[in-house]
Formats: sequence, C-alpha cells, structure tokens
Amino acid sequence: MEKRNPAKTLAWLTVLAAFPVVGFVLYLIFGQKYRKHRRLQSKSLPQEFSNSLRQHATQHMNRTDELSNGSTNQTKWMRLLLANSSAPVSENNRIQVFQDGEAAFQSIKKALAEAKHHIHLEFYIIRDDQIGREIQSILIQKAREGVRVRVIYDGMGSRKLSRSYISELKRAGVEIIGFLPVYFPWLTSRINFRNHRKILVIDGTIGFTGGFNIGDEYLGKGPLGYWRDTLLRIEGEAVYYLQFIFLKDWYVGCNQYITEPEYFPIQPACGSQLVQITESGPDSDWESIWQAHFSMIASAQKTIHIISPYLIPDDSMLMALKTAALSGLDVRIILPAKPEYYIVYYATRSYFEELLRAGVKIYAYKKGFIHSKVVLIDGEVASVGTANLDMRSFQYNFEVNAIIYDKELAQQQEAAFRQDMADSEEITLDSYLQGHTIGKRFLESSARLFSPLL
Repeated sequence: MEKRNPAKTLAWLTVLAAFPVVGFVLYLIFGQKYRKHRRLQSKSLPQEFSNSLRQHATQHMNRTDELSNGSTNQTKWMRLLLANSSAPVSENNRIQVFQDGEAAFQSIKKALAEAKHHIHLEFYIIRDDQIGREIQSILIQKAREGVRVRVIYDGMGSRKLSRSYISELKRAGVEIIGFLPVYFPWLTSRINFRNHRKILVIDGTIGFTGGFNIGDEYLGKGPLGYWRDTLLRIEGEAVYYLQFIFLKDWYVGCNQYITEPEYFPIQPACGSQLVQITESGPDSDWESIWQAHFSMIASAQKTIHIISPYLIPDDSMLMALKTAALSGLDVRIILPAKPEYYIVYYATRSYFEELLRAGVKIYAYKKGFIHSKVVLIDGEVASVGTANLDMRSFQYNFEVNAIIYDKELAQQQEAAFRQDMADSEEITLDSYLQGHTIGKRFLESSARLFSPLL
C-alpha cells in the first residue's frame, strides 16, 4: 500500500515468510514508513511558523538567476532546494572551515563563552567525557549569567549520556530535551528515525554545522586515533536557517515553538559567500539532500570529489556515480581505511568492484579516521554537512547540509581533498580483487543485504 521500491517490498515479504514472528517485530521497528511519516508530520511547526520560512525563501526566488552568475547548473540546484525544502540562497555570509578537532572545539568554546542572549545546541552525540564536561561547564556558566540555553540531544545517539550530566544542566537553568527517546526494552519504530544533525546557533548571528559531535574521540582520543572531520563556522544570513531548523526540532521535541524576533536579529555585513542551508528527514515531503546530491553528481561537467565515512548508495545514486565515471569525469571517493562499525564497513566495500570497473577512483584514508561529509563539484560548489552518502542519511535520519556556491571556498576544500588523498592509499581493481577472499565476499554480500537499514 505504500508503493515503495519493489525490491524492498519483496525483501520484507521474504523476511516475514522465513521468520514470521521475529520478522514481524523487525518490520514494526524498521519497516514502517508511511505511518511514521504521518506521525511526524502531525508534529510539524504551526502554520504561521512555516509560512514565515516560506516568506524568507520566496524573497530570494526572483534573484536566483542573478545569484548563480549565469551557471545553468547552479541555477538548477538553487531552484531545486527552494522547491523541495524551502531553502533560499543567502547572500551575506562569511564561512570559516575547521578540519581538526582541537581548532574546531576551540572555536566552539570561544563562541559559547561570548554568548549574550541565547545558545541553541543540537548534536546527535553528546558524551560525558572531558570535552563534554568542558562544554557543559560553559553552558552552565552562561545559563547562570542569564543567557537562554537550549540543548537537543538524540535519544539514541546519546543514549549513554549520564543522568547526572543532564540533571546538572537542568539545575543551572539549561533547557534540555532528548529527541525521540527510545525506552528499552520497549522498542518501537522511532528507533529507526534518528536526529543526526549537528547545529549550534549563538545569539542568532553565529552558527556551526558539520560532522563533529561532542566527544573525546572527535579530538583523536578514541580507539580510531586521529579524527579528520569538517566543521563550518557561519556568520550571516545563513544562520537564520540553522535557527529555523533548530526551533523546528525543538517544537517536535517539546511542543514549544519560538518566534520572537530577537532570535532572528538583523545581520551585519559579513561577506558575499552564497549558501543554501537544506534539511531532510522523515517529516519532509522530499528527500531534499539526496535530490541535491543526485542532481549535482548527474550534472557535473569535470570533477566529482566525495568524502564520506560510509558509502551505501541506492541504485539511482550508484548509477549516477558509475555513469559519471564512464562518461570521462574525474570521480574520486575517500573513505576510512579503519572500520568504525564492521557491518557498515563491509557493506560499503561491497560496492567497490562495480565502482572501480566503471572508473571511479577510491582511496582508503590511512592517517586516522575520516568522518567528513563533503561533496565537491567541478571545483566550484561544495556540500558540507551531516549527511553521509548512504540510504539511512537520505531516507531515515534528520540531516542538515550547507550547499556553498563559492569558488574560493571550493578550491580550499579541493586542496584539503588532495592532502587527504596523500594521506590515503588508492584501492585499485587489481588490489581489491587480490585480497578479495571467499570469506570477505561472504561478509560483504551478507552486510549488503542489510544496507537499507544501515
């Protein structure tokens, strides 16, 4: 009745036939789509809030052709994101990029310490460790100074966050909520829909987003060693739309919506970088980030350079990558050499042979663990955010990405990409096949069966 992909329907029917009881339980947890979509839609923002976002978006609609500087592709991508997620192109922005945990968290802590009116912090993972306690200490201090502090953590990603950590924040006056918490052992379909966003908004004028969560491993102190990631510090109009997304998630989490004008202050002149902040999730009408990336890959003219910790594309995205490479475009993908989760690692590797045969160049990052989510097109446009190149990010998770139409920033990211290539080992078709034992083939094929859930 949901008219979903026939392959998924047949897969679920097979599971239900083979394991009637267990399969039914798994379907209730992971398989339902329509009911969950409707349930989340019923908790969307009040109409006046949604109308406000649309009004902001339409103000830029007529300037799209002008802003794209005559680029047909950029015009197409800008209009696509306006249509599928009401994401306008913001003009007055200045962006700073961080790729190292020490520098990233220093910038975050400095911005938090300078907050005057409010702090809105939303992360998939918040840990009760050294950096988590440092952030907590600043939040408590700012709350005691009268700054309005609101925190959202994902109910599954931050399931190990201690009660004492949360209660200490609450006692200091911090408002904190868990997003769609999962109560064990009562598993429900909400476990399948996670808030993977990383957003920090300070005083409505400074915003952060990217791949970093709050935890010591993001400083290279975990078992995976050095952590390579990407964080954006944004000043300017694009912060409005990070704010919109945070406040929408806040409403979903606690039925409280905030529209006071002081949360959307007039932005001073910051710069001229063009940015679209787009979101996607099970409450969206369209898979907007998937559509943006598909359109960018399918429309590229010279180069497609991708960094992602996980690569589990659906058939359409896989075909787009192979078609681009077969057409002579320079398609390169950097992935971790070390597994963070073995089932995802082997599912990712199951796509290597067909990509390599099509001419896609794949690199395994050896310096540590690479967690960035970056797509670079033709050295002119960059997508940076929280969405991995996998079906879970595109279809099930709540995600946020910044599409940046700025050649200088794109070239900076291209330089970083080349450095990451130097810190990687290229996986050729010969080297992949030489180490491809029957055991590894079995592991990859088995993991790939679960790819719609990963």
